[in-house]
Amino acid sequence: MAAGPASLVDLLRESARRFPERPAILQRGAAVSYGELWRGVCRAANALRVGGLAPGERVALLIENSPGYVMAYYAVLQAGGVAVGLNTAMRGAELARNVAHCAANALIAMPGHPELPALMAARGTLRQIVTTPATAVSTAAAGRAVPAGAIAWHDWLAAVDESDVSAAVDSCAPASIIYTSGTTGDPRGVTLTHRNLVANTQSILAYLGLRETDRIVNVLPFYYSYGNSVLHTHLAAGASLLLENSLTYPHLVVQSMANERATGFSGVPATFALLLQRVPLADHDLSSLRYLTQAGGAMAPALTRRLRAALPAARLFVMYGQTEATARISYLPPERLDDKLGTVGIGIPGVAIEVQDAQGRRVAAGVEGEVCVRGDNVMLGYWENPAATAKVLRDGWLRTGDLGRLDEEGFLTLVGRSSDMIKTGAHRVSPLEIEEIVLELAGVAECAAVGVADPILGEVVRVCVVAAEGAGLEPRTVQAHCRNRLAVYKVPKEVVFVATLPKTASGKVRRFMLKEAG
Repeated sequence: MAAGPASLVDLLRESARRFPERPAILQRGAAVSYGELWRGVCRAANALRVGGLAPGERVALLIENSPGYVMAYYAVLQAGGVAVGLNTAMRGAELARNVAHCAANALIAMPGHPELPALMAARGTLRQIVTTPATAVSTAAAGRAVPAGAIAWHDWLAAVDESDVSAAVDSCAPASIIYTSGTTGDPRGVTLTHRNLVANTQSILAYLGLRETDRIVNVLPFYYSYGNSVLHTHLAAGASLLLENSLTYPHLVVQSMANERATGFSGVPATFALLLQRVPLADHDLSSLRYLTQAGGAMAPALTRRLRAALPAARLFVMYGQTEATARISYLPPERLDDKLGTVGIGIPGVAIEVQDAQGRRVAAGVEGEVCVRGDNVMLGYWENPAATAKVLRDGWLRTGDLGRLDEEGFLTLVGRSSDMIKTGAHRVSPLEIEEIVLELAGVAECAAVGVADPILGEVVRVCVVAAEGAGLEPRTVQAHCRNRLAVYKVPKEVVFVATLPKTASGKVRRFMLKEAG
């Protein structure tokens, strides 16, 4: 029997062999074919080796979604290194902290990134600093100034060829470090192996049914796990990724879907809420859309219904995942949306899900507990943090910190994160339950519920609401709706209207910041 792929590089190499002329990456009217992408990966991998990169050494990437990011990421893996995608929205001190934490040996960055000078000043362990255009297809520097102490991408590649030097890959060795978005303000370096990345990619391919004719418009950052999985799965299928790096003008993203005849689109709940609020989707020809995927936090049933009504022909995959599980844990088959609405579905192929009590014992169907996961997608651990690793990896299971329950068919319903539960009087209240009810109210675009300190009850419920334009909502309207649908102790004592909800770059709400709203 032929051995399976040892790394993502093997999957990309096969796509390049099968579809050398097919566009892999499209951005701003320019396209990079699979053949061009593969040659760029090989050349950059050889440059890393010539520069002294040893197996297992880390390479940090400070690049927006672009052909350059993809070439650099896969080149690091091809050279035997560990790719560390950096959040391009971070400030210099935060970036320097992550680079120092993983002891990166090289940095590949956009030459015009405003925090690059500060990061270079705190050079630390960095031996090589390479600058590459964020979006240009060619390897020319496009006239951008290269900071002193760095080398331009085209100069860096000039001394090497495009030969495919295939180093032996240990599938259990680290391949990537993803710094979590830090909804609690405590980011950690999730260390993923080659096996983790390949297993999760192949599982997603199995249930999503991607093919080489697919074209996805992507707005998710590649430096986080959801965007990372969108990148890897579509390249493995030989599909095309159309990169849109901003949702500032959502109508332009939707217009891109229509013009490019996109077959797919992926987003977090806030993404879909924004599109439904700001763009009249019926005015655009989106008949080519075959699939929609949602992850990055629970999507309320009310929002799911609105999305299905707006795009009824597209198959909607409600999904659940965690960076510590590479990306994906479960999915809800579209044909079960009606009878299993509110759940996040069943485990993806190769992944086992259990709900366990505090002692690690499996609980019965319908009983709430901590969601635990086992499979080849579960991380190696947190980089240089054995204590934190030991708390979540126990007896072969990843303890996710999420609370939920399984029904008799194995469909998972999430209740919330254990750290997010609101403790009011003698009750424990799920913020997700409150949010689902508030989102039923016409005029609510987004909302998030949190617990705030109360001298008598310990905590009371606060709900922060983003109202749709012209909605004219008042706090008493929200509270009256909740009183009709919720137990009295779950009704928000405080309703705060906000312009936006604070979110991480991956789209998750920073609940701890909402405790200070008002």
